[in-house]
Amino acid sequence: MSGSVATKYAEWIVSHSRLVIVLVLSLTAVVAAGAAIGESEEGEIGQFDVDSEETDALEEIESTYGTDDAIVAQVVVRDEGGDVLTRESLLEGLELQRAVREDEELNATLDEQGFVGLENVVGTAAVYEDRAAEADGPPDASQPTLEEQIAALESRSDEEVEELLADVLDPDGDVGQGGQSAGAGAEADPYEFLPTDYEPGETEADARLTLVFQVDDSGSEGDPEAAYAAQVDIADRVDERFDDAFVFGQGISDEASSNAVGDSFAIITPVALVFVLCVLAVTYRDVVDVLLGLFGIGVVLVWLAGIRGWLEIPSSQLLIAVPFLLIGLSIDYALHVVMRYREARAGELEAAPAADGGRVGADEGMRLGLAGVALALAAATVSTGVGFLSNVVSPLPAIRDFAVLSAGGILAAFVAFAVLVPALKVEVDGFLERRFGRTRAKPAFGSGSGIGNRVLSGVAAVPQRLPLGIVLVAFLLATGGAYGATTIDTEFNQADFLPEDAPEWAKSLPGPLAPDTYTISDDAAYLGENFGGQGENGQTQVLIRGAVTDPDALVAMDDAVGGVDGDEGTIASRPGGDPAIEGPPSVIRDVASENETVAAALEERDTTGDRLPNEDVAGFYDVLFDADSDRASAVLYRADGGDGDGSGDYESARLVVDVQGDASAQAAADDTRDVASAIEDDTDAVTATAAGGPVTTAVVQDALLETLVEAFVVTLVVIFAFLTALYWVRHRALSLGAITLAPVVAALAWLLGAMALLGLPFNSETAVITSLAIGLGVDYSIHVGERFVAERSERDSLPDALAATITGTGGALLGSAATTAAGFGVLALALAPPLQRFGLVTGLSIVFAFVACLTVLPCLLVLRERLLARLS
Repeated sequence: MSGSVATKYAEWIVSHSRLVIVLVLSLTAVVAAGAAIGESEEGEIGQFDVDSEETDALEEIESTYGTDDAIVAQVVVRDEGGDVLTRESLLEGLELQRAVREDEELNATLDEQGFVGLENVVGTAAVYEDRAAEADGPPDASQPTLEEQIAALESRSDEEVEELLADVLDPDGDVGQGGQSAGAGAEADPYEFLPTDYEPGETEADARLTLVFQVDDSGSEGDPEAAYAAQVDIADRVDERFDDAFVFGQGISDEASSNAVGDSFAIITPVALVFVLCVLAVTYRDVVDVLLGLFGIGVVLVWLAGIRGWLEIPSSQLLIAVPFLLIGLSIDYALHVVMRYREARAGELEAAPAADGGRVGADEGMRLGLAGVALALAAATVSTGVGFLSNVVSPLPAIRDFAVLSAGGILAAFVAFAVLVPALKVEVDGFLERRFGRTRAKPAFGSGSGIGNRVLSGVAAVPQRLPLGIVLVAFLLATGGAYGATTIDTEFNQADFLPEDAPEWAKSLPGPLAPDTYTISDDAAYLGENFGGQGENGQTQVLIRGAVTDPDALVAMDDAVGGVDGDEGTIASRPGGDPAIEGPPSVIRDVASENETVAAALEERDTTGDRLPNEDVAGFYDVLFDADSDRASAVLYRADGGDGDGSGDYESARLVVDVQGDASAQAAADDTRDVASAIEDDTDAVTATAAGGPVTTAVVQDALLETLVEAFVVTLVVIFAFLTALYWVRHRALSLGAITLAPVVAALAWLLGAMALLGLPFNSETAVITSLAIGLGVDYSIHVGERFVAERSERDSLPDALAATITGTGGALLGSAATTAAGFGVLALALAPPLQRFGLVTGLSIVFAFVACLTVLPCLLVLRERLLARLS
């Protein structure tokens, strides 16, 4: 849009203002219909796949091993400094299970195992003990019912329960003997339900764990809403029965996150509204202009809802940031249009000679003002839109949706504030002036003799005195920021997304503004520290392919497990300190200790005394499968059932590794890969590949981060090419494109350095903000650069052009940056950590972009002018 085209564009908008209003409002109604017609579903931020050897290994594990698809929640009962293994506490746990079973809706969400906990292990042992005492012959070995378990414990005294508990927890006894839980159908290890610091053999513990296995028939494509709702209901029942207990599961997490977002906006909305209105009131100093700006923002948000509906974009936590982005951009656009209009009416533009008593009429003021700013608005729209659309290459659907919806909203902001609001402003100001006979010409922010003008005038004087010094300082800070970027944590930890409890000042807010109490973040940390290996993120796996019947393969697995330091890293430890890794070596030894046939077969084939077969391993595996097929098939895959005539029957083995649930995905993946590498380093007979939920998460997060960085580079290249072409076509100046982009890059480097200092991670969540930082930074730079070029061509001296640029456009930028930073900054008050990080990082990016555009860019423009003067 060249100068002549911008002038014709502004002329047409002003001359057809009423038609423009009707057309834009009609188009808005059509777009808004999408909000009612379209269907938007709930989306998950993590729904995406990446091809890799780790994901291939996980798919193979899922297809060859009987992986459990049950939904698992954890019930933790604790008594710091006390004992949760008393008869009363164990009975209370069983009574809870009975109450849940008696509720038809809750019972329908439980699978065959249902509740599995230490109370079930002890209760079942009590039933078996009673049956053995009453039977003349072999006792009944059928699975005890929940009622039988309760009755067996109720019939015993506290001392008798403690004696029974000592037998169950005896490390030298048959661990898990009689440990079948109600409906479990398999022996349970009692140590699985005790904290990692529990001393084997003790009959006291300050915490215990109960697993809740659920099913849901809602379908694999949707969230199991019934099961998740049941978790919330069970959590309420747990709170009623125990003084200190909690339930942890995906349903609990989703409920807490949803409530935290609602509570956050209940706190944030009034604070943000007050901040924004205060800044707008100070900047505009006119109620009508504030109302026009708010009306334009409303139009943008209506377009946003309509675009989302038409495109059927599912909701996600990331999309919460889009309205804030568009509100900030809308305020920026509105301020530039209105302030340039005010400058034109006040005769402060060189192209606007004062008339009619020193003032310019409304129509002429809008023609001149809009013509001067339309090009910058269009260029900012294109560059900002490109910045966000670069994320469509992401493998994450939520980020692609974020990119498309943001770009659509940016276009809506241009339509609202470069088309609709100018037409409305002309009509409203004209009507008020004709009807009431009072001029609507107002001074632009930063002009006159106010404090804003004095501050901006002081800023305008700096580039004249120390342009090179400021550029060097900015370069050094950018270099430091770039170095700091290399130290930023890039790990992805699901626990970082759990809501945190509100500060005390927030809890003291009146009535509906007071947030709930959120302990889920602390609960997750407690669960991860004390009961590693539980929950969705609690296990990784190692898939071993090749000659798994080679004795060296078994030794390599055993040595790899033995080389794990349970006190370091993310791999959990069992009570006693051994690493919590299940595999062929551990299963062989456990089954051999319980089954005489397996023990005899092992003795025949173990010539080294390490309690592992080193002869005829395939034949031993056949014996193992015959004795305990469930445990054997959990760590060994035998094709077509196997017939024991060769090693080819056994195609793979696996290790199941319990990891700390609150550990980062990358850390858990690295520790699991170390185990796999240790196996491969020890033997050439097999290959070992890390797999499992945390490993897959780490793989896709790393791939996602790489994609976002690539998109970031593409964004810079495309915007650089766009700006270079723009300034060449407009002003035949190739260097202006690079000069305009330089402060944006500097501000981005400052932002990364600040993130390193504040300990904020650079992951798939915060990496998206780089697009926002680039978009807003380029927006600011284009406004300053275009204004300077225009002023330099119309004014005789460089200082005058620089002063007019900074006091004119700088005033609009100051108001815009303050309003937008306040709007985003209040997100730091949110209870949801993702919103906190988004608000803080975005607020910093806006401040840095503003500072760079009013310091670094003017200095670069001054240096360019001096260099051109010398060359000429």
